[in-house]
Amino acid sequence: MDDFEKVYQDRLKRENIQQMPDRIVRSAPVKKKRGNIDLPFMILTIVLLTVGVIMVLSASFARAYYENDNPLGLFLRQAFFAVSGIVLMMVVSRFRAVTFRKWSMALLAVSIVMLMLVPVIGTYANGARRWINLGFTTFQPSDVAKLAVVLAFSAMICSFKDKMKTFKYGVLPFAVIVVIIVALLLLEPHLSASVIIILEAVILMYAGGTMGKWFIIGAAVVAAAGVLVITVFGYAGDRISVWLDPESDPLGDGFQVLQSLYAIGSGGLTGLGIGQSRQKYLYLPEEHNDYIFPIVCEELGFIGALLVLLLFALLISRGFWIALHARDKYSSLVVTGLTGLLAIQVFLNIGVVTNLLPSTGISLPFFSYGGTAIWMQMIEMGIILSISRDIPVTKAGSD
Repeated sequence: MDDFEKVYQDRLKRENIQQMPDRIVRSAPVKKKRGNIDLPFMILTIVLLTVGVIMVLSASFARAYYENDNPLGLFLRQAFFAVSGIVLMMVVSRFRAVTFRKWSMALLAVSIVMLMLVPVIGTYANGARRWINLGFTTFQPSDVAKLAVVLAFSAMICSFKDKMKTFKYGVLPFAVIVVIIVALLLLEPHLSASVIIILEAVILMYAGGTMGKWFIIGAAVVAAAGVLVITVFGYAGDRISVWLDPESDPLGDGFQVLQSLYAIGSGGLTGLGIGQSRQKYLYLPEEHNDYIFPIVCEELGFIGALLVLLLFALLISRGFWIALHARDKYSSLVVTGLTGLLAIQVFLNIGVVTNLLPSTGISLPFFSYGGTAIWMQMIEMGIILSISRDIPVTKAGSD
């Protein structure tokens, strides 16, 4: 029995909770009244989203004025998506896990179709074709694919059960799906989303019982593929060169990294104050999007940035707490996958803006500008809140 499964089963036995049989999870919803949503998780989500919207206001002010003569334009749009996102989160929290499982494979199929459409009808920007224009906004099908992978892989794992220890069931079907999605993402190209999808799959497969030796083999394959991608896609190799020595091209590829580090360093211990950033005045590219965290550091300082990271750590910890207390294995896997997805995105974004990792186009959840991205994040949080409602009330408040 794998480590995750052992911890999960020990928790159920220790708290005398009878795990819901898998056949019940797949059947029609039980009419039993559900409990309340997990309040700490909801509060942490809303607090992070609120701080994120405030930082978008500060970070986007100068660029919005320069480009559209409307300093509040980007902020008002982000505020609309944030408020509607909270409503969306609460609506999704009303659905049961059986609903997510029922539509998981269909969502995966739709996400793959959308990824196939991106090279044909996608919008080209910043050297890549990753977006589909909806008229009132654009969205990245990769965001849908991330959620679909979590829901579908969780359902597959529950269906395969003990067969997850075999290559035929525990590796092959998951690998085929990941290869298809990653291949489509590389056509855009979207390297960061490819990395996230792979890491998502690893987390879920490990939690589901896939044997460790397959991860070692898989890591070797991914490493070889990474070398190939760097060789074929020149932009990846350039980014690694800049990552190792950003000052080698301070006005070219190294410009953004250096400006990001200037912003982080100039914040000091307590920061320059909300709205007082200097790098946001068109020095730092993507200051309201992927590189919003350096503005947080510049305005709130080391202490403020540390508090933001602490809020993320508390949210992620609470997510895994919900996963361990989930009523059934499918729900536990879904929360594990979505919480892992959140953790991956936070780690990669912070790693990129601090030059710990090579530059990739990855946003900071709840902070980076983007309407449909906020909606997808709030849907994911709504799914976790939905699953938290099925935790036994007597046990949910005991820890």
